Amino acid sequence: MRIPCRWCTCVARATIKALSLFDHLEQDFIPVALLETDLSAQAATLPGRFAPNFSAPLAEVDPEIFDAIKGEDERQSDKLELIASENVVSRAIREAQGSSLTNKYAEGYPGKRYYGGCEWVDVIETLAIDRAKALFGAGHANVQPHSGANANMAVFFAVLKPGDTFLALDLAQGGHLTHGSPVNFSGLLYNAVHYGVRKDNEYLDYDQMRELAHTHKPKLILGGATVYPRTIDWAKMREIADEVGALFLVDMSHIAGLVAAGEHPSPVPFADFVTTTTHKTLRGPRGGMILCREEHAKAIDKAVFPGMQGGPLMHVIAAKATAFLEAKTPEFAAYQNQIRRNAVALADAIGGLGYRLVAGGTDNHLMLIDMRPKNITGKTAQLVLDDAGITTNKNLVPYDTAKPFVTSGLRLGTPAVTTRGMREGEMGEIATLIDRALTDKDSEINITAVRRDVKALCNRFPLWG
Repeated sequence: MRIPCRWCTCVARATIKALSLFDHLEQDFIPVALLETDLSAQAATLPGRFAPNFSAPLAEVDPEIFDAIKGEDERQSDKLELIASENVVSRAIREAQGSSLTNKYAEGYPGKRYYGGCEWVDVIETLAIDRAKALFGAGHANVQPHSGANANMAVFFAVLKPGDTFLALDLAQGGHLTHGSPVNFSGLLYNAVHYGVRKDNEYLDYDQMRELAHTHKPKLILGGATVYPRTIDWAKMREIADEVGALFLVDMSHIAGLVAAGEHPSPVPFADFVTTTTHKTLRGPRGGMILCREEHAKAIDKAVFPGMQGGPLMHVIAAKATAFLEAKTPEFAAYQNQIRRNAVALADAIGGLGYRLVAGGTDNHLMLIDMRPKNITGKTAQLVLDDAGITTNKNLVPYDTAKPFVTSGLRLGTPAVTTRGMREGEMGEIATLIDRALTDKDSEINITAVRRDVKALCNRFPLWG
């Protein structure tokens, strides 16, 4: 009789337990002959899947995960989502991402894969590429990056060598981790030089940008931000890049939806490379994308695969394709216009209640509140509002002296509440709810009342019918 190895025995025991066989036997001793005989018999009854409850719903297979997802559904449904980087996708996008495509490996690119059986994923990725190019007027699109951070990394790997200098917005003044933070690959592998915003009006300091560019001669200049409420002048940044012979990369992750709808000037005509996430204002699945001029296509594709990633997430790419299709519609254009109008209305209402807005307001989908005049930290404001049913995030304000986990600011955005169907009138209600919670933040009676009113507002604009 063949004696199975220790690993095989362990697997067999786990399988028996999962199939609820021989519960009367001690786990420490299972006769090998019994293992072989009964496993063979049990395997013969399974339709080639060797998994308990293969066709059963999640609630039955994994009630703990099911309950957690249900809790998240309720949180999104019953709370006001004001985090500027979050949104709610359509049913169609959820169906695409939850499809059988999650089973498929497809290393490579359409027409040149390292696996067989890719005829349908080739169709899907080609649609995503063509739709992205048409949506933004780009020469080339790579839809495989798993995230915006991966997209930025791929561009860096394609055009920079370790130690090369690049110029980007300071994280403490609105930039992103991948724009040169010392704890991120971009700051560890490369020489990051940072420009900022003006102290007098908190707008981007293009004069400083030009001076730094001429002083440091960067190989790459990076535009874009995670918390900048005003319009960015891409033409001026292109001009500065040309003056010093630098390549120009724009990270438009936050404003991609606005750009697609013409609500913010497009960086595509000016930049050598444009990276973006596919969620946020674009209202697609969580993922990344790179747009570039045709001359850089080969280098970008090589940097993504095999340089940085292996198999692409085809279920996510399908959802990206659907998001790009949605973004081409008149309804999406109207939605983006309403996002911006709602942001202006919310900023005006917040300002009218005595709060100071960084840069004096907003031109896009977000705003940054300086909480110092109210003697509240960003961290405290976030926690209080979260308890009241309003989800936000703490954020550094320009020239902040507070620690990054404390901060002096609070960032708000309107993409998700606009997806609910809310308009300018509701922005006034939201501003009042925020002020009520923060003004009497230590009163549980007050917070409970605000939470009740938040839920009532959400019920008027349900996420899912």
